[in-house]
Amino acid sequence: MAQDPGMPARPPRPVTSAFAAALALVAAACGDGPAAPREAARLGDRYADVALPEVAAPDIPADAPLVLFLGDSIAAGLHLPAAYAFPAALQRRLAAEGRPFRLANLGVSGDTTAGGLARLDWALRSDPDLVVVELGANDGLRGIDLAATEANLRAVLTRVRAAGKGALLLGMRVPPNLGTYAEDLAALYPRLAAELGVPLVDFFMEGVGGVPELNLEDQMHPNPAGHERLAANVAPALSQALDALRR
Repeated sequence: MAQDPGMPARPPRPVTSAFAAALALVAAACGDGPAAPREAARLGDRYADVALPEVAAPDIPADAPLVLFLGDSIAAGLHLPAAYAFPAALQRRLAAEGRPFRLANLGVSGDTTAGGLARLDWALRSDPDLVVVELGANDGLRGIDLAATEANLRAVLTRVRAAGKGALLLGMRVPPNLGTYAEDLAALYPRLAAELGVPLVDFFMEGVGGVPELNLEDQMHPNPAGHERLAANVAPALSQALDALRR
């Protein structure tokens, strides 16, 4: 990503061998580099061999609030049918609880906070009532300057609020072996949420990240059970945000 013109240049951080391996996986699974399409197809084909039951779409009233998910491959449900991604799982879960919402899933595989910011104005044309921001994991895995990541997230949330829309921020983390970088990224989300008055799910991948049985073969993207766990993690905060819209 190009250096944000408003941010001072910083020297690159050292990259550990574990981090380098993570970068290689991101490049393969998220679309960076010439080998990515073959790797993505391989992972997808492997999981396509597993018979997935059809998921019935919930009955959503036409006047239900529109919730837009601005995210990356996790929101997109990479390698899975769209109905298995956690935004769709959330829609089913909350509809069953009497909090139906219309869903616009704008998860884009490999997206960074800069990418989310670049397409935000276009996304807001759909006139959502609430925007769930699920961005930053790819920034962290690529070692992007956290000052730029914070500035991008701040701009996204500020524009969403200025447009009169509700917002919900999903916190991200990276492997702790990245030391102060991992600590600073984790601290970025609650700081922004507090400053801007935006509700937060502190680490929405709690119980899924690093859990082999809840991820696909790449061990980076959740399987259907993992997405259901993500939906359970986000459901309380999204329920409160939807209740706030009704009030």
